[in-house]
Amino acid sequence: MNNPSIPDVTLPASDHRRLERLARVGADQGDNDARFLLSEINRAEIVPDRAARLDSIVTMGSWVTFWVSWGFPPATRRLVYPEDYTSERTQIPVMSPLGAALVGLKVGSEIPFFTAGRTSVVRVERVSRGGPNDVVRALFCNPVVKGKKPFDDDPGPSAA
Repeated sequence: MNNPSIPDVTLPASDHRRLERLARVGADQGDNDARFLLSEINRAEIVPDRAARLDSIVTMGSWVTFWVSWGFPPATRRLVYPEDYTSERTQIPVMSPLGAALVGLKVGSEIPFFTAGRTSVVRVERVSRGGPNDVVRALFCNPVVKGKKPFDDDPGPSAA
C-alpha cells in the first residue's frame, strides 16, 4: 500500500446533497475534516440512489470492512452521520478523517488520509448494506482458504 493513487469517489444523489450541506457548514467554521470531506464530495461522480454499482461502494449507513496502514487488523464499522454516532466500536462518523476518506470508495480502493499528526492509508475490503448480523455472518462464515486452517482462538483445555 505504498504511494496509492487517488481513487474515484462515487456517491448516491441523496448522500451527496446531505453530505455537501454538512461539509459546507463545517468547512465554513474552519473544520479541517469537513474541508477534506468537501474536497472528496466535490470530485465525486453522482449516481442515482438505486444504481447497481453502489453495492460495492461505501455509502452512508453501509457496513465497511477496511484495513488501515497503522498495522491494526481489518475492522468492520458502519459509516454514519454525526447525529447518529453512538459507538466507537461499531461506527465511524463521516465527519472524522477516516469517515471522510472512506465515503464513496469502492471495494479494493485505497486512499491516504491525515489524522493524529500523520498520514495513513485506508483500504476498503468489503461493503455490506445488510444489518450487523449479516456482517458478523460474513466475517465468521467465510470458507476456509485452501491450505490454511480456520482461525481458532480457543486455547483448549488448560491445567489449573
